[in-house]
Amino acid sequence: MTLATTPLVIKVGGAFIDAPSGQDVFFQHIAKLQSIRPVVLVHGGGSGVQTLLTDLGLNSQKRNGLRVTPSEHMPYVAGALAGTYNTAMLSFAIKERISAVGLTLADGGMTQCDLLDKQLGLVGYAQPHAAHLLKTLLQIGQLPIINSIGALNSGQLVNVNADQAATAIACLLKADLMLLSDVPGVLDATQQKIAILNHTLANQLTADGVLIDGMKVKVDAAFTAAQTLQRPVIIGAWADSQAFLSSHLNDVGTHILPQ
Repeated sequence: MTLATTPLVIKVGGAFIDAPSGQDVFFQHIAKLQSIRPVVLVHGGGSGVQTLLTDLGLNSQKRNGLRVTPSEHMPYVAGALAGTYNTAMLSFAIKERISAVGLTLADGGMTQCDLLDKQLGLVGYAQPHAAHLLKTLLQIGQLPIINSIGALNSGQLVNVNADQAATAIACLLKADLMLLSDVPGVLDATQQKIAILNHTLANQLTADGVLIDGMKVKVDAAFTAAQTLQRPVIIGAWADSQAFLSSHLNDVGTHILPQ
């Protein structure tokens, strides 16, 4: 497979990995999609991190949708995301006869991370850096599955929001981007899906207290990617994976438009 066809970066969260079913169908569609275009998966796992920290008696807080990550929490966060959740994603792929490779954001220097905000602790912001490893893996037909653990130049591991991580990977590959969760897209005050979201409407939803927390982080990341790539980014539901095989994705999720 060459990269003449635009790659597709798909992000899923912990809700997908923890769901009682549906992963087999999703990965069956990913296998079919790989015959059409290169695919990269990026995943988070906030629910698993929260469960682990709670079981360990560690207090975990969020600020504006981002998990505060003290240094003493980082080994457990990395263990959950780069260990438990990444290998779970690999197992789903293997079950569907997909040859996959588990990676962190630091592998091959694909991203460089800086601390996002000292008040958040070891939370990183990933920037695209070196595409060679990912392009090589895609050219030989592998499915890269990337968790959201990155590293500072000092070697310190950091916890990166998975939506922002997926944005960095999409920008690295000049790829199309889909941010998937267990909701069909960005919802308005009446819980109806918004088909197209621009900055003006997003600012209004934020002012009205409708666009908050994790979805606000997701939308901000999508706007960054849309602006950099100069193409729409889709926020949708992983349960709609059958539709990803269509060349027309107009009815899938919420389309985030560049300015």
